[in-house]
Amino acid sequence: MDQIKHMFVEVEGGLRIHVADTGAASDKVLLFLHGFPEIWYSWRHQMISLSKSGYRAIAVDYRGYGLSDPPPRTEDATYASLVGDLIAVLDSLDVPKVVLIGKDFGAYVASWFEVLHPEKVLGFVTLGIPFAVPGKGTSSSTSSFPEGFYVSRWREPGRAEADFGRLDAKTVVRNVYILFSGSELPTAAENQEVMDLVDPSTPLPPWFSEEDLEAYGALYQKSGFQTALKMPYRSIDEQLEVPLSEVRVNIPALLIVGGKDYVLKMPGMEYYINNMVKEIVPDLKTVHLAEGTHFVQEQLPEEVNQLILDFLKARIWP
Repeated sequence: MDQIKHMFVEVEGGLRIHVADTGAASDKVLLFLHGFPEIWYSWRHQMISLSKSGYRAIAVDYRGYGLSDPPPRTEDATYASLVGDLIAVLDSLDVPKVVLIGKDFGAYVASWFEVLHPEKVLGFVTLGIPFAVPGKGTSSSTSSFPEGFYVSRWREPGRAEADFGRLDAKTVVRNVYILFSGSELPTAAENQEVMDLVDPSTPLPPWFSEEDLEAYGALYQKSGFQTALKMPYRSIDEQLEVPLSEVRVNIPALLIVGGKDYVLKMPGMEYYINNMVKEIVPDLKTVHLAEGTHFVQEQLPEEVNQLILDFLKARIWP
C-alpha cells in the first residue's frame, strides 16, 4: 500500500488528525468514514481500487482512533466534533466538495455531515446502516434491546473497560471481528461479558488475515478504546434539533446491505430501510449482497468496489 500517503492535519484544539490519501489531484474526491472497531485501514481495498479509476480517496482516523490524537476530555468526542474535524481536513487539502462513503456508525457521521454542510456533499454511499436524521426524536434508542446486547453493555460506563481490560488490544479487535461477522445479534448472558462470547479457538474470518489483525491491534494498542466507546456507543442520544419534516436529502445516494449482517436484526432496522429512509432520501438506491456480513467492504471488496464505481459513474460524474 505504498501508494497511500499519510499526513496529519491540525484541527481545533490543536489535535492532530491522521489522514490517508491516495489518487491523483482531482475534483473527484471520496471521503471514507470508518466504523468500530475500524480505522482508515478498513477502506484499503476501496481506496486503492477507486484511485486507480481516477478518483482521489481520502480516509481519516477519527479523533481518539488509530494515529489521531484523543481529545483532552473523552466527552469532547461527539458527532459534531467529528464533523468539525472532517471540515478542517478538507479545508487543509483545499477540497470543496466530496462524496461521502460511510460504514457502520460512519453512516451516522455522514448523516451529520450532510445535514450540517450540505453544500459540500455531492452524494453519499453507506454500508450496513442507512442515512439517519440527527434530529429530535430520531436517536437510536436501546430500550428495546436485551440487557446483554453488546450496545447496551458498552454504553454502561466502566463495563466494557473492565471487559476489554482483561485482554490485549489485538485480542479485543479479533473478538469483535469474529462477533460482528456473524448473523446474530451479539448478546451476552446475564452473568457473562461480551468478550466471553468468543471461544479463543475460533478462527478469524477467511477474508481477514493475521497481517490485517496486526495492523488493527498495533493502532488500538496506541489509542486504546476509551474514545471509541464514547463515540459511538455513549453518543447514541446526541442530537441536532432538526425537525424530521424539514429534512430532505436531495442528492444521489447508495446503500449497500449485507444479507447476513446482524444489524438487520436490530429492532426496526429492516422496516426503516424498506419503508422509511426513502422518504428522507428519495434518490436512494439500495443493493443487497446476499452473502455479505457486517464488514462487507473487507469481505467482498470487488463487489463493493464495483457498486461504488458504477454509482459514481452513473450518478455523480457521468
